[in-house]
Order: sequence, then structure tokens, then C-alpha cells
Amino acid sequence: MIDKFGNAFYLIIYLAHFIIVGSYAYQLVFDTKKFLKGRGVDKTATLITRFAGSFMIATVLMAVYIAFIRSGGVEATWAFFNLVFIMNVSILVVNFYTLKIDKTGLTKKTRNDGIYAPLVLVIISAILCYGLADKIYV
Repeated sequence: MIDKFGNAFYLIIYLAHFIIVGSYAYQLVFDTKKFLKGRGVDKTATLITRFAGSFMIATVLMAVYIAFIRSGGVEATWAFFNLVFIMNVSILVVNFYTLKIDKTGLTKKTRNDGIYAPLVLVIISAILCYGLADKIYV
């Protein structure tokens, strides 16, 4: 499997990225009550929270397909990697706007992980796009 990514570094980065996304997806979809309660959000946000989590599940499923099932591995998957990068940047910008500028709906329990986690994902996905360019842009 390492050969699909060129070396172990990119495989580890890939797995780390999608484990983080998968962790959030699990919290949003299957542990919604705890996720909302931990952030001081009312249970009426369950539907939209799970809606957001469903996009993360789709991304993780595609990542699993590319890494473990698809015979070509990451070859010619530029659209997926670029979409993931753009999604991460969008989440970071929107969360930054919400937490630091608009501040609508913030409570004492609101945490800055809404900025830090997407920032980490932006960096990781940028490393993947740059480092795997010779493979994904075939």
C-alpha cells in the first residue's frame, strides 16, 4: 500500500487526515447528543449537525476506497484531493468568521477547536496535494 503513496510519510499523513475527519463524522452523526451538549448547543440542532456529518462520512468512505480498494490508488484523483482541500479551507474560514467576527450563537462552552482542527486539516491536505502532485495529477 505504501507504493500507492510513494512513501510511508504520505500514507501516514493521509491516514491521519481521514482518521481526524472520521472522528468528527462519528461524533456528529452517532454521538450527536454528547457533541452538542459539550458545546452548549440545544438538541434542536441535531438534524443540521448530522447533515454536516454526512458529508464527512462520504469523504471518509471515498478516502477508504482510494487507499484500500481502488486498483490505481491515488493516481488521477486530483479532483478528490482538491475538493478535500477546498472543503477544509471553507470550514476554516467560516468557523473563524463565526467564532471571531460574527459570534452569533456562541456560549461559554464554545471552544476554539472549530478553528484549530480545520487549520490542521488544511495544512495536512495541502501537504497531500503538494506531495502527491506527481501521482494525483496524472
